[in-house]
Amino acid sequence: MTDPKAIQPSELDQLPDRDPEETAEWQASLDAVTKAAGPHRAAYLMRRTLERAEGAGLALPKLLETDYVNTIPTSAEPTVDGDEEMEQRITAWNRWNAAAMVTRGSKYGVGGHIATFASAAWLYETGFNHFFKGKEGDGSGDQLYIQGHASPGIYARAFLDGRLNEEQLDNFRREAGGNGLPSYPHPRRLPWLWEFPTVSMGLGPISAIYQARFNRYLTSRGIKDLTNSHVWAFLGDGEMDEPESTTALTLASREGLDNLTFVINCNLQRLDGPVRANFKIVQELEAQFRGAGWNVVKSLWGTAWDELFQLDTTGALVRRLREVPDAQVQTYQTRDAAYIREDFFGKDPQLAEMAKLLSDDKILECFHYSRGGHESRKVYAAYKAALAHKGAPTVVLAQTVKGHTLGRGFASKNANHQMKKLSVDEFKDMRDLLGLPIKDSDFVDGVVPYGHPGADSPEVRYLQERRAALGGPAPARRVHPVAPLPAPADKAFASFDKGSGSQNVATTMAFVRLVKDLVRDKETGKRWVPIVPDEARTFGMESLFPSLGIYSPKGQTYEPVDRDQLMYYKEAKNGQILNEGITEAGSMADFIAASTSYATHGEAMIPFYIFYSMFGWQRTADQMWQLGDQLGRGFLVGATAGRTTLTGEGLQHADGHSPAIAATNPAALTYDPAFAYEVATIVKDGLRRMYGEAAPGEDPNVFYYLTVYNEPLPQPAKPSGLGIDEGIVKGLYRFNTAESAGLTPAANAPRIQLLGSGTAIHWALKAQQLLSEEWGVAADVWSATSWTELRRDAMEADAALLRGEERVPYVRQALQGAEGPVLAVSDYMRQVPDQIAQWVEQDWSSLGADGFGLSDTREAARRHFGVDAESIVVAALAQLAGRGEVKATAVKEARERYGL
Repeated sequence: MTDPKAIQPSELDQLPDRDPEETAEWQASLDAVTKAAGPHRAAYLMRRTLERAEGAGLALPKLLETDYVNTIPTSAEPTVDGDEEMEQRITAWNRWNAAAMVTRGSKYGVGGHIATFASAAWLYETGFNHFFKGKEGDGSGDQLYIQGHASPGIYARAFLDGRLNEEQLDNFRREAGGNGLPSYPHPRRLPWLWEFPTVSMGLGPISAIYQARFNRYLTSRGIKDLTNSHVWAFLGDGEMDEPESTTALTLASREGLDNLTFVINCNLQRLDGPVRANFKIVQELEAQFRGAGWNVVKSLWGTAWDELFQLDTTGALVRRLREVPDAQVQTYQTRDAAYIREDFFGKDPQLAEMAKLLSDDKILECFHYSRGGHESRKVYAAYKAALAHKGAPTVVLAQTVKGHTLGRGFASKNANHQMKKLSVDEFKDMRDLLGLPIKDSDFVDGVVPYGHPGADSPEVRYLQERRAALGGPAPARRVHPVAPLPAPADKAFASFDKGSGSQNVATTMAFVRLVKDLVRDKETGKRWVPIVPDEARTFGMESLFPSLGIYSPKGQTYEPVDRDQLMYYKEAKNGQILNEGITEAGSMADFIAASTSYATHGEAMIPFYIFYSMFGWQRTADQMWQLGDQLGRGFLVGATAGRTTLTGEGLQHADGHSPAIAATNPAALTYDPAFAYEVATIVKDGLRRMYGEAAPGEDPNVFYYLTVYNEPLPQPAKPSGLGIDEGIVKGLYRFNTAESAGLTPAANAPRIQLLGSGTAIHWALKAQQLLSEEWGVAADVWSATSWTELRRDAMEADAALLRGEERVPYVRQALQGAEGPVLAVSDYMRQVPDQIAQWVEQDWSSLGADGFGLSDTREAARRHFGVDAESIVVAALAQLAGRGEVKATAVKEARERYGL
């Protein structure tokens, strides 16, 4: 019997061999080379053969790793289109000022990072000088996702360009005075410069992918032609460990996003030490990206290495480079030539002979300084190749030295991420290395000076000419003046005012129905961007499939299984729906790209992202913060909301806290509407504020979070009377009184105010009836559409008082004169309604669904948490008994009657 271990993979191939003799000849050739020239030569030939096959488009598995050398050899490098010496001087000034800015700020203890830009300077400068398109040319320009810790270098370039002054540089990380610079790319803090917040690591990569995808979406839908826009994302090699950094790589390759380039600064260091101490991060990333279908360009070694590679006639040098772990490469960076001769070259007799031909200076030049990411011509070649590649995104893996040009005290040291300043002597050494005309006398009282060649100097003129040719300054954020979107016809909103009659309708379905009407609007319908993470059918959105289509760059290449049904699954190149599969992070990245299109592309889009409320804020709150920082606009919809409305689903599906998390985001307007007409009123006002005519003092750069429920219930008609719409928007209005509800309390009956939000108002209405009919208590019911907005208004009133202005919080105005105590209830933890407690003049108490969720019926879950109508009755009686308005025995009697 044949030993299974002896069977080769080729023998297990299911395809018949049409020419076994030819196959045997190929195999024999490989055996012969292995025997005659050794396994290294055989492996070399196989790699070259696989690369040739891949280049010819043969259907073979991809080679996941290539040699640890530059993808583009020196002989194939294109000529740099520019003045390299001039660009060297410009980069020197920027390196100096970036380091000076952080060092000068260190006396205030505000921190800063020097080493990151020092390693990445040429990655940015080459792009700014030759590739990054600005926003003053045709189209929207390029979108740049700048690595957060490199911000001092970007500020330094803006200073050289005349867009920043010395005072602003001196206020780096000191913004309170009004003329400072934020620590990292923060559009909300410096909206004319920064487009994308990136320092929460991992969010830049996923955002860049979905931005490139959204550019294609806008083009395919005929909104705006963005074929000339390119997305560049600058990342750190350590950052690639974040799950968001790599979660969407296959999306980018699957959809052929050749309008996207990742540039990963592989300085081999993260914050505490080597990224892959015992391994090689470049090779790992190459395999990861190539396996995901990306084009990979490696720029690892500078021109000083050319001589060494020419001497490497046996491949020994390439083999040694491939086997040395990253931490040892960092060690070479800090050791002398003798150590490198022994440890690197001495491991192989062929390399030892090579080393005899190299001077100590040559060895140190190669191992201390010469990296592909530190030479403009190497970076230029890599970027040229990236833009030329079609059909797939490209990642440029550029090897650099963290702390390059900052001296031996910084370069490759494990602690350099935390080192915030250079000494005067270190700056003088840096000056000499960079060749800058800065005199010793310019260091007044030990303070390092900023350097500038002059506004009319050749360097500044060259910089500005290059940027003018590329379409203006970069990075830059431009909000082009656009006319407010016309308000949709009022009919779409007013249709909810009459209620649903005897029909039970969940507020989730009410929202979907509203959107169905709004996307049909002739003026604004095309601007809606429905986003859903593979739950469209859960939310009753399948009827949108055939009418709007699901976006796919390939259209529909198959016949859908439900093609003969009315609501079939329709994909289209110009589809409007973004159905992302099971990825909340991807859906949020979609939302961010769409919600900021008004600035990025001068095209206002209206995204709504609907999701299981439990799986929104809890999973992606960091991206919600990114959304607020990027000044995004749109509607987040937490569907199937609440802790007790999902029958049978259990703990991980039961949301009792998303409004509490949302309340922490200053840009989020959080609403918990109870009725369909409230949903319509809130959406209408949101469209006005974000896309229409915002009122004086209103910030349009907000987004709305609405919680909607899957519990079908009768939807009442909108109450008549003044102030209802205002109350819905501001967060509170009286839905009814005991009298208007048709109840007949006694003239001197005790009275209580019941405040309910979302689905909880239905329990409050039932409790209102029980209190009247069984206990002789009159209850008024209020709809609290937004506890958070009530709190913010009250906090603003408090701040006004501190300024000497008289202002009464809206919640106090609304409840003024309301008799009796207040009892608040929601389907969330008590801290959600308790947000407003301190501003309510009446006695306050609350009920909520605190703790973990559980699987059961709605009724059982509500009884468990003590929020059902009967529990509300008991709590109301307890409040009134404490005030002496009902007998204390009534509380015990009610508990026993209702089985509590």
